[in-house]
Amino acid sequence: MSSFVIQGGKPLSGEVIPQGAKNEALQILSAVLLTDQPVTIHRVPNILDVNKLIELLGDMGAMVEKLNSESYRFTCKDIHVDFLESDHFKTKAASLRGSIMILGPLLARYGQAKIPRPGGDKIGRRRLDTHFIGFQNLGAKFEYSKNEGSYQIDASNLKGCYMHLDEASVTGTANIIMAAVLAEGKTTIYNAACEPYLQQLCNMLNRMGAKITGVGSNLLHIEGVQQLGGTEHTLLPDMIEVGSFIGLAAMTQSRITIKNAGVDHLGLIPEIFKRLGIQLEFKDDDIIIPEQKNYEIETFIDGSIMTVADAPWPGFTPDLLSIVLVTAIQAKGTVLVHQKMFESRLFFVDKLIDMGAQIILCDPHRATVIGLDRKQNLRGIKMSSPDIRAGVSLLIAALSADGESIISNVEQIDRGYQDIEERLRALGANITRAE
Repeated sequence: MSSFVIQGGKPLSGEVIPQGAKNEALQILSAVLLTDQPVTIHRVPNILDVNKLIELLGDMGAMVEKLNSESYRFTCKDIHVDFLESDHFKTKAASLRGSIMILGPLLARYGQAKIPRPGGDKIGRRRLDTHFIGFQNLGAKFEYSKNEGSYQIDASNLKGCYMHLDEASVTGTANIIMAAVLAEGKTTIYNAACEPYLQQLCNMLNRMGAKITGVGSNLLHIEGVQQLGGTEHTLLPDMIEVGSFIGLAAMTQSRITIKNAGVDHLGLIPEIFKRLGIQLEFKDDDIIIPEQKNYEIETFIDGSIMTVADAPWPGFTPDLLSIVLVTAIQAKGTVLVHQKMFESRLFFVDKLIDMGAQIILCDPHRATVIGLDRKQNLRGIKMSSPDIRAGVSLLIAALSADGESIISNVEQIDRGYQDIEERLRALGANITRAE
């Protein structure tokens, strides 16, 4: 197990380039299973979750060629479906929540699949009903074995249909789309997720020969086709990294330029950080965060306390609420952070309170942050990273704090952030990794 040792309280400066989007990568990499033709993917992030999925594809029989540090070519001519029965698959897939994304492609192309209950962050219940109800609507039959902790699915006769999703699940929508593109007839999905990463998936599938319309809306129409061909695809910049670097700059009073930030695909992210009082300058596709000693949280028009809550796209992404929370610690003013989706995602605030933050955890979903307005600095402590986003939030707090902080279990951070300590050192951070 690794730890980060951080000497905080030092302003940073420089340029940083966000990695390819983790959440897009898990969908796109799964989609290569839909064709026996070569698919080339660019800007693939070198992170634990993505690398595990690439290894899993190779174990299943995909030909994986690494073209350079960020580009791969996948050819899935001979996929060994029987590998899904192996203990090796069960162990590897159970450790990776993104493994759920291979179900749709396998059902579409091979008519069957089996997968253990996937792992991932311990941030509360993350139900899979949307995925399986969608598959059932298309004609699949599945069984859940409590003894094995696995799902067995028969989809030998998928047929298109109309379905109204009970929630706008991003991964659920993606999985259903990938199952439907090769199903017989027309599928209509209402209340579909419409995140930029899902739009990317749909556009990629259309280049492969799929017939998907309504891309970017919550009403998708899919005409099933007989087969898909190969293509080339480039991942978007990771919007969660962009938001993380904005928060980092504000908390450490640093001037940082985020290069090639994918500004057109960030939605409300810049606006939410502006509501915290953070200045942002845009130059082409770059975001410049100037050095700010103080920043003040806005109030609503009637003077009431600002609330930042997550919502399905085009609302604010839940993955950045932890970053918003930690960024508000040194602001002037008060903000209520409302994490609607996951009931355990705010449970890292006790560590921030130990560092000197003024935070009231109202319940599992809500926390009120009373900004310190730089009247006192946070202090370094020893702590552990509970999940990807909380881990980076603690890292931001540690970089802004006086003295030394030690963050253990940083493998959680490695799951979502590529070479994070090296990129932070390039900005001037005093951070080392200890095994």
